[in-house]
Amino acid sequence: MRDPRPLLLAFGLAATVDLGSLAAGFDAGHTVAKPLLMPLLAGYAALSGAPRILVAALLFGWGGDVALLFDAEPAFLLGMASFAAGHVCYLLLFRAPGTHRAFPFLCYSLALTTTVASLWPDLPADLRIPVAGYSLLLTAMAYRAGARFGAVAGAGGALFLLSDTLIAAGVAEWPEPPRPDLWIMLTYIAAQFLLVHGSLRALEARPHPAATYGEVRSTTP
Repeated sequence: MRDPRPLLLAFGLAATVDLGSLAAGFDAGHTVAKPLLMPLLAGYAALSGAPRILVAALLFGWGGDVALLFDAEPAFLLGMASFAAGHVCYLLLFRAPGTHRAFPFLCYSLALTTTVASLWPDLPADLRIPVAGYSLLLTAMAYRAGARFGAVAGAGGALFLLSDTLIAAGVAEWPEPPRPDLWIMLTYIAAQFLLVHGSLRALEARPHPAATYGEVRSTTP
């Protein structure tokens, strides 16, 4: 198996360029670096022995990243659909046995209902149902990441939820922090990395579920 570390370093470099460009207001740097992020992370995951469904989740994230580079409602809906497909992939991955945790479940349920109810009046009418449906899918993914694959993946799911909530707040034209795109991308990049790292760790500890998802790890030199 090839060494995955160069791809992880390239991902870190692309992330640094992207975040630095957003901080400096250099749009061209963001436009170039953003589409590189998920393919590099997907390549790292694949070379690390990740199951195909995890790689697919990242590539659907890449589709959403590219779509959201265009400032138009059809592109926004296309990007949301691509991210939604990625969350379905994550949910399929997170079918592995785990512990149901009542308190996090209640917290995520409260966060979902409060956020959707608060955003609803301020969202464009044609985006209300898609955003609500997407929010349900995203929240389910975030909860199951932690319940099935532990704290690292759970932190990734929570950050993904925060990142997309910032996007939705912008669509609803709520007050935003300075350079909102920087905070959106910072939380998103961290989310995807933690989901990958946490998933790989969990699958290494559970060799039989890993094989179920299309991964067969060699035990010979």
